[in-house]
Amino acid sequence: MTETVELTDVERTSRDEIPHPSLPEGSSIYGATKVFPDYEAENGETYFTLVHGIAHESSVSFVAVLQATRALRKGFESAVYFYGPGSLNCLATRGFPTTGNSAFPGEHNINDQLKTFIAEGGKVYCCRFGLSLHGAREEDLIEGVIPTHPLDVQDAIIHYARKGAIINSTYQL
Repeated sequence: MTETVELTDVERTSRDEIPHPSLPEGSSIYGATKVFPDYEAENGETYFTLVHGIAHESSVSFVAVLQATRALRKGFESAVYFYGPGSLNCLATRGFPTTGNSAFPGEHNINDQLKTFIAEGGKVYCCRFGLSLHGAREEDLIEGVIPTHPLDVQDAIIHYARKGAIINSTYQL
């Protein structure tokens, strides 16, 4: 091994105690057994996701959209409702130094996944009040996102609950 940094004998000993990589790339370290059946939607079933998490502050918002997309592909009528700071996920104006440019890998993951979700037939709702709390404009929404009144959050939950929807509510502080 060519060293580019001068290490003490103790540092070198500590580093070399366990060979790296301990497993070659492609090694399986997790089993592949799926425990639950791979359910598909039954006629008329609905999947509703609520997102109260900020894009890029954790994986909560992105994973929620991935789950909603998977439900859509399983045949569920699927909708995602962004409210509070979650509304920021719906902005088409993400990018630096200009919109659409990714300043870091994955900056547009949420945008791209929402566009895919909408293109495949999913509905995306975004609370106007959530946008206003952060100075975001309705005109900056990703195309196809449906702006909603702040009082719609509760009524959307009632609407989807009465339809018998599976409700996935995500929340991030």
